[in-house]
Order: sequence, then structure tokens, then C-alpha cells
Amino acid sequence: LFRGYIALELELREFDRARTLYAKYLEFNPANCATWVECARLEAALGEAERCRALFEIAVEQPTLDMPEVLWKAYIDFEFDEGDYAATRSLYERLLALTDHVKVWISMARFELAVAERAADGAPAEPVAAARAVYERAYSRLQELGLKEERLALLESWRETEDAHAGGDSAVVERRMPKRVRRRRELDDGSLEEYFDYVFPDDKEQGSQFKLLAKAHLWKQKAAQKAAATAADAGQDGNDES
Repeated sequence: LFRGYIALELELREFDRARTLYAKYLEFNPANCATWVECARLEAALGEAERCRALFEIAVEQPTLDMPEVLWKAYIDFEFDEGDYAATRSLYERLLALTDHVKVWISMARFELAVAERAADGAPAEPVAAARAVYERAYSRLQELGLKEERLALLESWRETEDAHAGGDSAVVERRMPKRVRRRRELDDGSLEEYFDYVFPDDKEQGSQFKLLAKAHLWKQKAAQKAAATAADAGQDGNDES
């Protein structure tokens, strides 16, 4: 009913009435991201950039949203289309504070690439370096979280970016690409299930370093125990002599 009524007022070019209806619609269901986006786009189409931005800000602060990814994407696209790259970058950072979804990282890398390409404007610079910095940061974060399939998706996107642009270096990515291995795991009912896992080279290096540190710690404990035992024996010998 709301959508039909709003469509009618827009067709009649009664924009103030459409605004009133959008306000009532959002009051009725503030979690509806599609409505927030439509309302904000109306203001953008009318040349009201500040009203559009204000609506997006109110929207992203809602405690419950049905499709937050749609809302954030629309807000980011708006600022990018406005040419406000600092605001766009800030939105990406705010979004990454809420989620570490690999698609957000990939989108941010592509954004930085697009901005760098516009800034270069034919100059001999390497815009891919801007995207590479984001990919590096994203990879470290996903590795820290222990996410393997997400890291693989990130690396594949990263490799495409390196291959498709001047100054790209796919070797940076290739040395991080994982091996796909078949493993088995025990289920709750005691049966075994086969699954595929990914072994990343840098994870293996970290594992080796961890094992080395663990062995060093164990050796230190044994040395301390041996020293304590030697001291105890020396004390006992002294008591016997007394």
C-alpha cells in the first residue's frame, strides 16, 4: 500500500507528499533497508545531497536492519558518485569495524584502485599499489581470524587485479596461494567424513615457528627441573654429611 501510494505521488511529481509518505513508511518499518535507500535516492535525484546523506546516516544507526549490506553499499556508492573519496573511505572503515566479510575488503580494494587510476590520469604511476595495500591488510586480518575459504577468495580477486593492471605483480599472490588437501574428521556419531581443506604456506611457516618456540619452552622447563633436582640432591648430601 505504501509503495503504491508513493509511486502515485511521484508520478504526479508531488515530491513533498512522497517525502511525507516515506517518513510514515519508515516509522511503520524502520528495519526496511530498501525503503531507506529509495527515500535517500529520491533526495539525491532532487539534488538534495545533504538530505540524502542525513537519511543514510539515520538509516545505518538503526538497531535492526533486514539487509544492512544493501544499505551500506548504497551509501558508499552515493559518496563515490559525489566524488567525496574521503567520505567513501571513511564509510568503508566504519563498515569494516562491523564486519570482516571478504566482499567488503574486495570492494574497498577495487575502490582504492579506481581512485588511484583517476588520480594517475595517464601518469606512469602504479595505481595497483593502492589496491595491493588493502589486499595485504585484508589478508592479514582474515589470517588472524583463521578464515581459509575467505582468504582464498581474496587471493583470487587479488591475483586478477595484479594480472589486469600495469605494474601488477602476480608473484606477490602466487606465493600465498594454498594447496587443496583431502582430510578426514570424526562426526558426532563416530563415523568419518572426508572434506577438503586449504593449507597456506605462511600458516605452515607460523606453525613451524610455534613448534620451535614450544620445544624451546619445554627444554627450558626440563632444564629448570634438572637444576632443581641437582640442587635438592646437593642439599641432601650436605645433610647426610652433617
